[in-house]
Amino acid sequence: MTMKSGSIGNFAGYSQFESLKEFNNSMEMWMAAYKEKFTKGELVGLKRLVRFAAKIPGVCNAKIATVLKAIHEDYGECGISRSTFKRMILKAKEIGIFTVHETERKNGSQSSNLYVFLPFAETEPPKEEIMDHHNKTSIPFKTKISNIKKREEPRFSENEPPPVDNFEPKDYEFVSDRVPKDFTRLVKCFYPNAKTIEEFWRMSGIIAYRNCRENEQNTVLETSLDAFKQLIRKIKTRMPVKNPIAYFTGILNKKYQEMYFEELYAMEFADE
Repeated sequence: MTMKSGSIGNFAGYSQFESLKEFNNSMEMWMAAYKEKFTKGELVGLKRLVRFAAKIPGVCNAKIATVLKAIHEDYGECGISRSTFKRMILKAKEIGIFTVHETERKNGSQSSNLYVFLPFAETEPPKEEIMDHHNKTSIPFKTKISNIKKREEPRFSENEPPPVDNFEPKDYEFVSDRVPKDFTRLVKCFYPNAKTIEEFWRMSGIIAYRNCRENEQNTVLETSLDAFKQLIRKIKTRMPVKNPIAYFTGILNKKYQEMYFEELYAMEFADE
């Protein structure tokens, strides 16, 4: 169905996000899952389109020529072609990153397309409150999204975390060598049970894997320590957390999302 063209404000009702931060977090997840599907030039086009969709989070009706001109201004002689940009649009549509609506002027002639970005649908959404976003729409291509990153990922259940109350004195002395000593030293102060410490660390590995950070050992350890400290601050200053491990994984995931976008923007402006 073709809609009438107009100012971007007229399309505010199409936004699927409550805030720019929510939109950015969603795009980070899309990129973490599907970045390898795009060429370098296509990624440049997609990232620039995302920036055009910042005024009304997730909605953009910029002309292709306008986006390409902005890219050329950003990268000088390293801009991308119109055909590259169109290939990016086809791939993003097929994956389900956004939908495209044709618009027309009052005289019936075709105008710029309207791009409506869609929220990323996590296959196993964390149950903790900070990650409990309620999207306005369902995501197409659900079967494709459900198969994200199936690289023999270890199976786990966040609904049935190990007990954290029952432990024996100095049980932490029997923690597996696979768990870094710095991590054990911190966690044992609050959860002395060896199995619980190991489960916290196992979840650290799973979340790092999902965000393609599993080979960055120092980053994984530092991020995990920070996330656990944030969990403890939550427990000490607010209402008790019903599922500490699930809440911990939610914090970790959010930290990796923020890290990804920081690196993404740093790369984008590196050549300026």
